[in-house]
Amino acid sequence: MGDSSNSVSIAIEIVPFGGKEFLVKTSRGSLSVFVCGDQEKPALITYPDVALNYMSCFQGLFVCPDADSLLLQNFCIYHIDAPGHELGANVISSDVPFLSVVDLADQVAEVLDFFGLKRVLCLGATAGAYILTLFAMKYTERVLGLILVSPVCKAPTWTEWLYNKVLMNLLYFYGMCGVLKECLLQRYFSKELRYGMHGAESEIVQACLKLLDERQSPNVMRFLQAINRRHDLTDDLKKLQCKTLIFVGDCSPFHAESVHMSTKIGRKNCTLVEVKACGSLVTEEHPLAMLVPIEFFLMEFGFQRQPHFATSSSNGSNPSSPSSQSCIAPELLSPEGLGIKLKPIKTRADVEI
Repeated sequence: MGDSSNSVSIAIEIVPFGGKEFLVKTSRGSLSVFVCGDQEKPALITYPDVALNYMSCFQGLFVCPDADSLLLQNFCIYHIDAPGHELGANVISSDVPFLSVVDLADQVAEVLDFFGLKRVLCLGATAGAYILTLFAMKYTERVLGLILVSPVCKAPTWTEWLYNKVLMNLLYFYGMCGVLKECLLQRYFSKELRYGMHGAESEIVQACLKLLDERQSPNVMRFLQAINRRHDLTDDLKKLQCKTLIFVGDCSPFHAESVHMSTKIGRKNCTLVEVKACGSLVTEEHPLAMLVPIEFFLMEFGFQRQPHFATSSSNGSNPSSPSSQSCIAPELLSPEGLGIKLKPIKTRADVEI
C-alpha cells in the first residue's frame, strides 16, 4: 500500500462482501474507500450518484451472474463514496468548507496516491460519472478508461438548477422526507420499476429507500450543491485521451445529455449503449445488460473473462454471448468487434421486462 503525507487509513471493519473499508484522510477531508480484492491486481475505482453509496449504486452489477469472472477476477475494486455518504457516517461539521466538483476530483487523485495506484479504470454513475470525467481530464495520465452510467457533462440548466435548489431546501428543513425520496427515486429508476405492474414497489426500490433513510441529510446537501454548481465540460471532452463506454437508460432524465456527451467525445473514443425500459441507474435496474458491452470494452485493454469462472448463470444465459437481457448490434459481434478494438458504434441494448 502506498503512503501520502496527507493521507491516513483506518481499517473500519470486515463486511460480508469480502472487502475492507478504509477512512482515507485527504487535504480536503476524509473519504470512505471500500476495497474488494487483491491489491496487486489492476485497479477499478467507482464513484456513486447523489445520496447513494457503493452498495446502493453498484451492488446490482457486482453481484449479478458472471460479474465475478469479468470484473472481480480481473481487478481490485476501490469503491469511493462521496464525503459523508458511507454507512454510519456522521454529519460533516458546519465548520468544514463546502467542496466544489474540482475539490472532489482532486480527492480522487489523493486516494490513488494513498493506495499507490498509477493508472485506474473508472466506473461512475451520473454525478459520480461527472466527477470521474473531470478527474480524467485533469489527471489524464492516471486514467486507463471510463465506464460512465447516465453521465452529465453540461452545466445545469435553469430548470435543473431550480429543481436541485428545491431538493436542497427539503434536505435542510425536512431531512430525508418522503417527497425528497420520491424525487430521488425518479432520478434513479424508471416508472415501471418504481411502481411495478400492480403498483407495488420492487425489491430494488425498497432496498434503495432503506439505504436513503440512513443518509445524513446535510452531507447529501453538500454533494448536491457541488453538482448544482458544476461547470460545462463539453468543450474539453475531445481532449479525453482514454476510451469511454457510456450506458444510459432510455427512461433516464439524463438520456439526452448522455447522448450529447458521447457525440462530443467522438466515435473514435466513445461507445454508447442505450438500455430500453430503464432509468438512470442501469447498474441496479438492468445490470445484465451491461456485461457484454463491458466485456468487449475490456478486451481493448487486454482483459479477458477468467476461463475457470466463466460458467453459465442459473437461467442458462451466458453474458459472453447475446442473451434475452441484451441485444447487441451485429457490428460488435463481427470479427473486428470480437478482436482487440472495440468498435465506436452506437449500441442499443434491448431489455425484456
